[in-house]
Amino acid sequence: MRAITIEPDATRHAEGSCLIRLGDTHVLCTASLDDRVPPFLKGTGLGWVTAEYGMLPRATTTRNRREAVAGRQTGRTTEIQRLIGRALRAAVDRAALGERQITIDCDVLQADGGTRCAAITGGWVALRIACDRLRKAGALRTDPLISHVAAVSCGIYAGQAVLDLDYAEDSEAGTDANVVMTGEGALVEVQASAEGAPYSRAHLGQLLDLADSGIGRLVAAQKAAVAAT
Repeated sequence: MRAITIEPDATRHAEGSCLIRLGDTHVLCTASLDDRVPPFLKGTGLGWVTAEYGMLPRATTTRNRREAVAGRQTGRTTEIQRLIGRALRAAVDRAALGERQITIDCDVLQADGGTRCAAITGGWVALRIACDRLRKAGALRTDPLISHVAAVSCGIYAGQAVLDLDYAEDSEAGTDANVVMTGEGALVEVQASAEGAPYSRAHLGQLLDLADSGIGRLVAAQKAAVAAT
């Protein structure tokens, strides 16, 4: 794993926030409360957690045009923010959250591989801080978070199973995977693709074992960040 740091309360106004750094990948995550839910949940008593993801123009080696200027999000952005939302909802008791929505905004300040994984891991910390503050304010009777959720990338690079790929490794990997897990080790989502030759079940097992060890380190970093608030 690359060096992990999670700085809680990275912004002033959001109900919860953190700046997560995985090596040279830096993502700012904020959690914002809305007392309304999407129309399809109105009257159900259930809450909702959703996410938005974006990359600053110079998060990468060359400038990317802002999607707002282009007038639409790319398919990649839409896919990533749906993944973040699904992953974080796996950790939430939506009945305990009540009819309110929390939006997790994940803004990539600097990208060097694994941005979606960093967004999920940091997004959970922002969500945890926001829920703690809502409980202290009396807005929540019980804790809606039922588990940690974190994510890590892994892959087959130069014939070896590698954890937490940076951009150079990711761009050359023969197999690329993103694994989302709970703090108890249960799988939330596995995205694994052969970029060249197909991979074996044995290789997939290696990657999942690597991911399990990486998730353990990420959860420990999440706990330390929350304890510092």
